[in-house]
Amino acid sequence: MLQSLMVLLAAELSAQIPITGKVTDTQGKGLIGANIYLEGTYDGTSSGDNGSFELLTSEVGKHVLRIEFIGFEAHKTEIDLDGVPLQIPAVTLKEAFNELNAVTISAGTFEAGDKKKSISLSPIDMVTTAGSQGDVFGALKSLPGNTTVGESGKLFIKGGHSRESKTYIDGTLVYVPYSSSSPNTSVRGRFSPFMFSGTMFSTGGYSAEYGQALSSVLALQTNTLEVQDQLNISILSVGAELGGTKTWENASLTTNLKYENLGPYMSLVPQYRNWNKKPQTLSGDLSFRLKTGKSGMLKIYANANQSRLSTFEENLNNPGSQYTYSLVNDNYFINGSWIGEIAKDWILTTAFSYTHNVDDVTVDSLQFKEQLDGTHLKTTLKHRINEKTKIIAGAELFSKRYGLEFPSPEQVEGPLAFRNNTLAGFIESEFYASSKFVTRVGVRAEYSDYLKRVSLAPRLSTAYKFNEKGQISLSYGWFFQDPEDEFLLYTPDLNYERADHYTLNYIMNGNKRVLRTELYYKDYQNLVKYERGVANEINSLSNKGYGYAYGLDLFWRDRKSIPGGEYWISYSYIDAKRDYHNYPYEAIPTFASKHNLTLVYKHWFSRLRSMVGATYRLSSPRSYNNPNSELFNNERTIPNQSLDVNWSYLHKQNVIFYFSVSNVLGFEQEFGHKYATLPDGEGVYQSAPILPGSKRFFVLGCFITLSKNGKVNQLDKIN
Repeated sequence: MLQSLMVLLAAELSAQIPITGKVTDTQGKGLIGANIYLEGTYDGTSSGDNGSFELLTSEVGKHVLRIEFIGFEAHKTEIDLDGVPLQIPAVTLKEAFNELNAVTISAGTFEAGDKKKSISLSPIDMVTTAGSQGDVFGALKSLPGNTTVGESGKLFIKGGHSRESKTYIDGTLVYVPYSSSSPNTSVRGRFSPFMFSGTMFSTGGYSAEYGQALSSVLALQTNTLEVQDQLNISILSVGAELGGTKTWENASLTTNLKYENLGPYMSLVPQYRNWNKKPQTLSGDLSFRLKTGKSGMLKIYANANQSRLSTFEENLNNPGSQYTYSLVNDNYFINGSWIGEIAKDWILTTAFSYTHNVDDVTVDSLQFKEQLDGTHLKTTLKHRINEKTKIIAGAELFSKRYGLEFPSPEQVEGPLAFRNNTLAGFIESEFYASSKFVTRVGVRAEYSDYLKRVSLAPRLSTAYKFNEKGQISLSYGWFFQDPEDEFLLYTPDLNYERADHYTLNYIMNGNKRVLRTELYYKDYQNLVKYERGVANEINSLSNKGYGYAYGLDLFWRDRKSIPGGEYWISYSYIDAKRDYHNYPYEAIPTFASKHNLTLVYKHWFSRLRSMVGATYRLSSPRSYNNPNSELFNNERTIPNQSLDVNWSYLHKQNVIFYFSVSNVLGFEQEFGHKYATLPDGEGVYQSAPILPGSKRFFVLGCFITLSKNGKVNQLDKIN
């Protein structure tokens, strides 16, 4: 019996013929361990060290030889077996497309969020970076491309003015994202960073989905459904905050009430400014989330804010005298959005926002009211055609009324106001040729019924991935924006301002380290020019202005080298000039600093239950104009530098103590000079330095969270 089995086995083996070949990748490198088999049979083998294989089979006739390797597209070859050994030509496998590992377009863009593969600055970073002081915009200043303009506090990106940067929440425009204050006083963002779970900060070359921004776009995504009830109590040296969350199975409601009064603090800490009424702010917000159906999510957010202050300002036209500047600001913002899958691979988003902002200003006996009412309606439709191609299209309406009202008839007869309705549409497609190469092409069109102008803005971006860590991106596009509201009050006979962006970006990301380098060039056209009249009024408005900005951005972040610690380094070189407004010729704008450096470090000391952070900033001198000089914008500020530190102590799991101080070393800071509008008897324009509010700013706080399990805290919500 045994002999019979051996004879049969020998006969079977002698009947098998070999199929040989080799499996390689697109670079010609042999793939070890590829799976090779005949479909519908048990005959198979694996490739060897150099990708070669030998498959023995006794099958005859037509068959399909299949070759598979993880991460690569499967290959099929139809073969005809006739009992003769078969040599297969070398088979090259293409890398399979995997969106999770695919290249992403990064030119000009920093993104962070739960689903992002490359996190440069997360929402938690926004509130734990020393010097940010719990401000979204303050934290973003630690990224490259920014210029520190201490007397403003707003974002000035890549040689652009702050008005060239726009902020969106859940896809809708925030018309007034900053607080209001007195002249030459730094402002803050109106929204708390812990509202947001995702961030897209584009410093140029952004998607066709966004318009009306010449320099940058900050797109913030709010939190989704909260998961547990809690009560937050915050006690600070400058105020207090009370907030709570109530959750249901498919819904959540969060409310916050905040009061700030800088009076007691400013009475203890010396101030450079002479305050008549120290700043006070009362604000409240509400956030509602509702899950609809299997995939839908409804979000509604509302915020109300009132602030008031009054200062004594030096009257440079009459040295030795003062005037009173008083401000009452009322701001209301509401936005809502719904997103859901309406069919397989079709996602619909509808959103709206409304902004109401009033600044009531009194300058001695002169009174005026500046009011803005803005509405944004937006609908987008996203469709995934296949795993490599997706398309997004949308339409939106921007409606804005801006006006100045003078209540005293002897000042100005009646209000000055205008309304501008802008209808916009966009379409954009993103196509992956492979996991290593992606292209995004889009176009945006806008029509303004006030300007009676149409703009057409093409956008193009592409990226190539060299390996698992490194990739390069390119972007190009046209960007348009309405002229400033101040100019549109005078005339609608102006054109859109325009900036063309060219951006080259390289990013290396891996092993908890990120390196970004970026070169860019911006060409400005159609900027507004005007002349000042005898009474300082604006005359001869036109779009004859122009300018440029180019530079280099560097960013390095390391979360591995130091156990318990992390750091990042940002550096920007900016060269910018423009001839616009009432500039007599092309000159460096007052908001551009050639060199900007930021160093950030954070460390967690587990034994001390503490997180310590430090941020050092250094900016080279900026230009400003001295009317006593024959040369325009020829004066220079002193370099601006600051070292900010903070300390968070986890007293209990739900109780945190916090302390921070800005400019701890007391560096001298001066932001240029302000000048009289009229010369004195000797023909000299009197001046005074522009200084920060104080040499240092201190914050001391206690954060308490009450929840069912007692383990929830606000560690990710403190500045």
